Amino acid sequence: MTAEGRPAEPTAYVALGDSISIDDYAGGPGRGGASLLARNRDDDFPAWRDGDLSGLSLRLLATDGATTASLLDHQLPRFAQLGESAAVVTLTIGGNDVLSCYGDTPMALQTISVVKVRVAHALDELRRRMPPSGELVLGTVYDPSDGTGDAASVGLPPWPDVVEVLAALNAALREVASEHGAAVADIHGRFLGHGLARGNPAQPEARPADRDLWYCHVIEPNAWGADAVRAAFWEALADPTRRAHSRRSSPHFRHL
Repeated sequence: MTAEGRPAEPTAYVALGDSISIDDYAGGPGRGGASLLARNRDDDFPAWRDGDLSGLSLRLLATDGATTASLLDHQLPRFAQLGESAAVVTLTIGGNDVLSCYGDTPMALQTISVVKVRVAHALDELRRRMPPSGELVLGTVYDPSDGTGDAASVGLPPWPDVVEVLAALNAALREVASEHGAAVADIHGRFLGHGLARGNPAQPEARPADRDLWYCHVIEPNAWGADAVRAAFWEALADPTRRAHSRRSSPHFRHL
């Protein structure tokens, strides 16, 4: 609150969730998808110059390996303790929950039901702590196999149902986003054709020579993938069909 008793102007962009949002695999601080949304790196991505949330301070609470359990148990309490209001929150979550059931389709589908309940709780909690004008974005989960399910090509055991399981996870995420007033960042759709169809998602480089190969270490976004994550977040925020209280005219949200 201000000295006059008015709610403080929201000043933060908060990124929650898993490694889809962090900097580590994209080459270091400032290079991950959430970081690029907050502050573009003009040398790497000149087309995005002035296309970022430059008026907001980034609070990067996403962590490597995060699940819906760690989101609720660790990240949301940290969010509550920030001491500043969030104008934008992005969340990438659910992929690691399903990976923990790798190869076991019935268990994975049961886990997706749990993911949906936990994400619903998280979105409700976030909405409760955000101003009415705040923007909340939930990302889908990408598929390094580009829809082939060819796990063997990246050194993983076969799982014939993996593509269908991932589709079920993303359907659940879309449904819970719709039910709880969050926009959907279509990370899955944006990444199609930039994994196994392009090269080897298991390659270790953060900045491979082929800028159309967006993965490293099989399931992580490299520097070029981080750009695509940022673009998916941006597209969700800019969607003209979204809620009437969209911040598209905000000085914090600058269009290309």
